[in-house]
Amino acid sequence: MLNLQQRIHIINEIRNYIDNPNSSWEDAKRLAFENNAWFIPEFIDNAVDNISRYFLRQPDLNNWIQRYAIPEENLHPLHIGITMAGNIPLTGFHDFLCCFLTGNRQTIKLSSKDNILLRHLANTMIALDEKVADYIHFSDSLKGCDAYIATGSNNTARYFEYYFRKYPHIIRKNRTSIAIVKGNETATDLEKLTDDVCLYFGLGCRNVTKIYVPEKYDFSALLDAFRKYDFLMDHHKYKHNYDYQLTLHILNQKYYMTNGSTLLTEAPAVFSPISVLHYEYYSTPEKIYETFNPEEIQSIIGSETTPMGAAQSPRIDDYADGIDTLSFLQELNTKPA
Repeated sequence: MLNLQQRIHIINEIRNYIDNPNSSWEDAKRLAFENNAWFIPEFIDNAVDNISRYFLRQPDLNNWIQRYAIPEENLHPLHIGITMAGNIPLTGFHDFLCCFLTGNRQTIKLSSKDNILLRHLANTMIALDEKVADYIHFSDSLKGCDAYIATGSNNTARYFEYYFRKYPHIIRKNRTSIAIVKGNETATDLEKLTDDVCLYFGLGCRNVTKIYVPEKYDFSALLDAFRKYDFLMDHHKYKHNYDYQLTLHILNQKYYMTNGSTLLTEAPAVFSPISVLHYEYYSTPEKIYETFNPEEIQSIIGSETTPMGAAQSPRIDDYADGIDTLSFLQELNTKPA
């Protein structure tokens, strides 16, 4: 059995491992790209860097853990089944981290789109201490667990809710993010907003798929800022989506704006297709909150809590869907048997 300090030490070693280039880790990242063409090297590195910077820095990690009074020993670890999404690299790492730090055993069902990186890191942890093997397993079946954490689409969420209904669970559905543009943003602000939109090709639930702009907003500076991501057109899957969406707009005679790699179109929906950013005008900021369903929104960029450029770099206590995963696990561990 590993105590809390031993588990923290192993996580610190993993941070050192991913921060210092080595052939094994580079091979794993290359295989992840070969397995999923959406996981281009730049985006894998960005995801890994954010995990290292915002989840694994020792002072932040220690402060986070101390708020939950995690006991040094988990004498009765539970078996947690985790179903992970595969939309962006290592998207399920936070669930993995929470489960490991609380001393619970986890069986992970990886998405076929992202089944290389976390498995490699888990094997690296086992190489550091063979006792880790008692805590981490990978399987295509999650039967017989004490509790479940599952992330997927709205359709798969209905499946999860049916099969896991008798067990404690966290089930996450489709979400996206929006941004509020005030009209006085600097060129740097707008460049950061394009990061929120375009990182990971816009496939993450924290990616901005719709912006709210003041009436008579001038889009020229924003369109120019999107040129930072012109390189996305070199990716055949992205280009195919862009060409398809552009064709639809032309055939349907629908007004659009573009810089040649990102389409902007006025629409009420908060979700938008790959390569498309929806926008909507507002008269007063307060009215914006009446136009969307909060249960569909992961983050509101440009708000007081989440500045532009921060969508895809959540802090360790910025929980997906606002559900405190660590509290969920701690409450399970402290319930009487």
